[in-house]
Amino acid sequence: DVPCRHSAWECLHDACNRYGVAVHAYVLMTNHVHLWMTPKTSDSISLTMQSIGRHYVQYVNQDYKRTGTLWESRHKASLVDNEKYLLHFCRYIELNPVRANMVKHPAEYRWLSDRYNTMGEWSKIIQLHALYSAMGLNDAERHMAYQDLFRNELDVNVISDIRRAALFSMPTGASRFKEQVEEMPNRKLSYAKRGWPFGIKGNGG
Repeated sequence: DVPCRHSAWECLHDACNRYGVAVHAYVLMTNHVHLWMTPKTSDSISLTMQSIGRHYVQYVNQDYKRTGTLWESRHKASLVDNEKYLLHFCRYIELNPVRANMVKHPAEYRWLSDRYNTMGEWSKIIQLHALYSAMGLNDAERHMAYQDLFRNELDVNVISDIRRAALFSMPTGASRFKEQVEEMPNRKLSYAKRGWPFGIKGNGG
């Protein structure tokens, strides 16, 4: 539903600007959303997702003549460790429509950041991550380097690990990184109930 997804896009764009969240990769699927985001403050992502939940449901209820809530529960987020894991997550996000057999190549899917990252198509919501900027000296080099990431499919074990971490709000990274996260104040590694949608938060921007 193009009008419905356009409304979701606008809600996401407005909320990210308001609460200081940089979006580096995204996919808007028919029943869920994946986002790679870097927040300016510890509560930026929560405030962003709350805003989307409040405003987007108004569009949906109006368009479909319905009432009530829309989401199953609050969003789920995975704090991601370093370059290796962040790039895995990015590939996971942008290969979603391919795994769902909706398209043969990410570039064929409209609601996806691949068009920006591989072809330079303008996007008002995407902000360059330091990892992406370091892939080349100019846009052409970065686009080619980024395309190379997708020449091979993700390992099934990697996909399984990412899904588990994201769905249950677990950190993704080496064992020491997970221990460091657990040592953070008010942070406990435990499996949470599944929810929709989930975001991916990059460590250190």
